[in-house]
Formats: sequence, C-alpha cells, structure tokens
Amino acid sequence: MDETGIRVDMEDYNGGLAQIRAQVDVDAVYWDVVDLEMADAMRGCDEGLLEPIDVDMLPPAPDGTPARDDFYPELQGPCGAGMLFYSTVYAYNADLFPDGRPATMADFFDLEKFPGRRGMRRVPQVNLEFALIADGVPLDDVYATLSTPEGLDRAFDKLDTIKDRVVWWEAGAQPPQMLADGEVVMSTAYNGRIFNAQVLEEQPFVIVWDGQVLDYGQLSIVAGTPRLENALRFVAFATTGESLAAVARRISYGPARRSGEPLVTTHLATGVEMAPHLPTSPENVARALRNDWEFWVDNQDALNERFSAWLTRAN
Repeated sequence: MDETGIRVDMEDYNGGLAQIRAQVDVDAVYWDVVDLEMADAMRGCDEGLLEPIDVDMLPPAPDGTPARDDFYPELQGPCGAGMLFYSTVYAYNADLFPDGRPATMADFFDLEKFPGRRGMRRVPQVNLEFALIADGVPLDDVYATLSTPEGLDRAFDKLDTIKDRVVWWEAGAQPPQMLADGEVVMSTAYNGRIFNAQVLEEQPFVIVWDGQVLDYGQLSIVAGTPRLENALRFVAFATTGESLAAVARRISYGPARRSGEPLVTTHLATGVEMAPHLPTSPENVARALRNDWEFWVDNQDALNERFSAWLTRAN
C-alpha cells in the first residue's frame, strides 16, 4: 500500500466466522483485517475473535468532524470500523422478459408469471426476509414476524413454493455469471456485483430494488494477529471518507462516512453517474428493509440448523 508502505495481500472470503474462529482457537492467526457483515462482526466481538477498535482513534473528516460523528451510527461497533452500505437485491436478464418484467419481490416467487430457475444464496439470511416480503408482510413487520414460530413457518412455506427451481450460490461473483450463462432467469445478488456486470460487461441485467435488504460492512481485525499495529494503520487509512468514496466510485456501495458521500460522483472506469446505482439513494432506499443484525446475532445458529435441514428435505 503506497500511502503507508505496508504490503497488503488479499484473500477471498465468503462470510461467516468459521475460518476466523479456527485461526484464533489454535493461535495461528494469518488473517489480519477482514471485511465482515455487521451480524458476524458483533458475534465475533462477543466471542473474543476480534480486536476492539476505538472509533475515536480513527481520522476525523476533512472539516475536522470527529470520526464518531462522521460515521453513520448503524456502522459503528466495538470491534469494527464502518466501511460500506450494500444491499442484497434480485436481478434479471432483460432479454428474457421482452413483454412483462419483474418489478416486485412477489414476482421473484411467481413461477407461473415468470417461469425459470432462480438463484439464491445458500444461507437463511435475506432469503427468509425476502420470502415474507413476497408473502405480503409489511417491511416494518418482517423481523417481528420472523421472531415468532408462525412467522418462521410462513417464511419457509413460501420458500417451499420455489425450492425445486432454485440454484444455490455461495460466492458473490456467482449470480452475474449464472445470469450471463442462462443458468437462471433471475437471482438474488449483491447490488455492486450486478452494477459491475451492467457497466463493465454491458450485460442486460436489471436490478429490482423493491424489498432490497440494506446491510452494512465493517472492517475488523482478527484477535491475536501479530501485525496489530499495521492492521490498525490499514483500517484507519481504508475508512477515511476519501478512501470509502474511492471504493464507491468503483463499485456501487455507499460510503459509511458522511464526508464520503459528496465525493461519490462518477464511476472511475466508465464515467457513469453513481447516484442512481447506490442502494442508499432516496429512490432506491424507499422500499428497503434494513437488516436487523441483532436478530441474526440472537438467532443465527438455530436458523442455520433449520435452513440446512430444510435444504436436505424433499418437498
């Protein structure tokens, strides 16, 4: 990294805490900084898998605003520094729908009106929320409904209606490739992955923002890293407003700091205006569900177990 003189090596990571836990448990930490979903960051912090990060030690905004006030509050945690707003949406190949096009979350589950295979991530998160939204549960009631046995049954019953037509994905790069290959006609996906396919590969993909699940990413430091000082320096650099805006000008994720927003102008590679493509833009966020990470911290293990059992059960 030219700005700090620290060499940075990148590794792919598909979420969860298993790999981090394995390193910490045997005192063989070889990852330093990890980009975590908020629920994983909070669980990892509670389990002692992550180092504490004091937001007051992070650089202020260019106008002197302290980092604590510059970060959006939902992206602050005791063991992480906020990085990005991103969302899970669904997208489709416009060439496959020349007449009527999907426009709502209910359409994703409507195999009669829009036949064809669907892509979904092989985890309960977001899939359960999408199922309830498609079944008519108001956005404000989704997590309250999921917190009841009847609500969970309702979500799984809705997933049952398309289960036989689902192709499961695990890595964020898979959905745009599945759409491009015709393996599925529509797929859940991270909004930035679809954006890149649209503008860099000129794929005829369309994002449906209705019911998007807005989530938050944090940079966290693995507990026990022997490179703690350099890890902290990297986090401090990577989470300035300028750095976050530079990321958002490459892929359509919203910066975690208020000072970064005015700097997100056009896409660096193509000149495309970024505002309409950000999940946090007023038009896109109007029908968004904000991920309730506290729900997932409390229920992750039980729902992982139920989801795994559901996957193996024949309809």
